[in-house]
Amino acid sequence: MKHVIDVGLLALAAMVVGVALHAQQPAEDGANAVMPWAYTLNAPASSGGGAAPDPNEVLRVPGSSVTFMRSEMRDLFNPPDWHPDNHPAMPPVVANGRAPDVRACGFCHLPNGQGRPENASVAGQPAAYLVQQMRDYRNGLRRSGEPRMGPPRLMVTIGMAATEDEARAAAEYFSSFAFRPWIRVVETDMVPVTRVQGWMHVPVEGGGMEPIGTRIIETPEELERVEIRDSEASFLAYVPTGAVARGETLVTTGGNGRTVVCAVCHGPDLRGLGPVPAIAGRSPSYVARQLYDLQIGARNGAWSDLMDAAVANLTVEDIVNIAAYTASLEP
Repeated sequence: MKHVIDVGLLALAAMVVGVALHAQQPAEDGANAVMPWAYTLNAPASSGGGAAPDPNEVLRVPGSSVTFMRSEMRDLFNPPDWHPDNHPAMPPVVANGRAPDVRACGFCHLPNGQGRPENASVAGQPAAYLVQQMRDYRNGLRRSGEPRMGPPRLMVTIGMAATEDEARAAAEYFSSFAFRPWIRVVETDMVPVTRVQGWMHVPVEGGGMEPIGTRIIETPEELERVEIRDSEASFLAYVPTGAVARGETLVTTGGNGRTVVCAVCHGPDLRGLGPVPAIAGRSPSYVARQLYDLQIGARNGAWSDLMDAAVANLTVEDIVNIAAYTASLEP
């Protein structure tokens, strides 16, 4: 029965965005059939391969005097803080969380809130917005368009378990300092062949190039630094040629009724307005997922109705173009 429901949901989602399932790129490993490139699912673990990394290896990153052992990289309740000088002192919920279900916010979103393509960049977002999102998780009103994608699924668990006080402490912390440039947008017709590793697109060594199609491929600029959660390591977003200009038209004019002028709610520079979040310079993969989640009703929280008219008529191409444009802006 669950399989039937899942297939029905995907078919409905495809009709909502105005693109038939058979016209989409095939979903790898059963990923979301409408935007598999945005809802990244890790490839199955290989049974072969070389020797496992030495857990006692001492790791370093550029611009930091801090060292960690490789075995410390996966502690969800004590994330590595490579650059303690690039953010204020973290409250306990950000630095360590609360076992068993409230993982440290600084693990996924990084201690400086910059985030990664598989999750949100929360630095500089309005505290009221962040608190409301946690409230929506707690009330079962915010889900993901791909329930099997690890980071959003983990966020649902955390959101259900976190208290109002914990949510407020994290929100006030992340809202207290600015988000900095983090994404380099490159328009192109061809992209490196990638595989999903650590919920991110990673170029396949010797894999060559392939057409980008109607996709955004977001990948680390320096994979090794990103893999060990260096909060100064940034990302590259490949977008289709012409996507930024097409997105600008949609965002700034509404595209003859296809959407709503984004500045009305997000502010004239798209850096947020009151409790409405900033979208300028943020991860295009994340923005694309949120537009789709809002469109299919997976995000149905207190303020989601404000987005109904903005997302109702968007196609996948529109979503790609909007996310490409917003990511290209100065945050």
